[in-house]
Amino acid sequence: MFHPIRHFITITRHRNEVIRLCFKAGIGFQGLFHDLSKYSPTEFIPGCKYYTGKESPNNGERRDTGYSLAWMHHKGRNKHHFEFWYDYEMATKKIVPMPMPDRYIKEMFCDRVAASKTYGGKDYDRTAPLMYLTKSTAREKMEENTYKKLLYLLTMLAEKGEKETLAFIRKNRVLPTD
Repeated sequence: MFHPIRHFITITRHRNEVIRLCFKAGIGFQGLFHDLSKYSPTEFIPGCKYYTGKESPNNGERRDTGYSLAWMHHKGRNKHHFEFWYDYEMATKKIVPMPMPDRYIKEMFCDRVAASKTYGGKDYDRTAPLMYLTKSTAREKMEENTYKKLLYLLTMLAEKGEKETLAFIRKNRVLPTD
């Protein structure tokens, strides 16, 4: 089933929450440009086609075609995704994660909190983004300090709450690793 209105509402609700969080984190201008590629035909059409309201449409596209062209398009245009920061290492001849600049780690934090709120609905609690991170395989896929910085922020959110964590992000240009 094709769900353009539902998909549009979901991605716009998520984007608006990211923008709100980015302003509170001191990166409001950056937040205004968050995930605009989701409205491009390459991402929007598969999003409508595979929309379920229960999981990412990218998973439906993967099941159907074996890969998600929408996700490959998205991660290659949005620097707040750690997958954007992969490069070829000449010494090992492998694709490896690179360190993310702190400004994009801050946006990634806002994105993960907003996603937990959008998709968790009334079941959201401030530990949800941390639980999602620690249950994922991101630790093996992210550059070490990038992971440590994100973990630090999500742990602070779980322990101290949104207001205090966003104030901390706003006050600190450089994020700690521990």
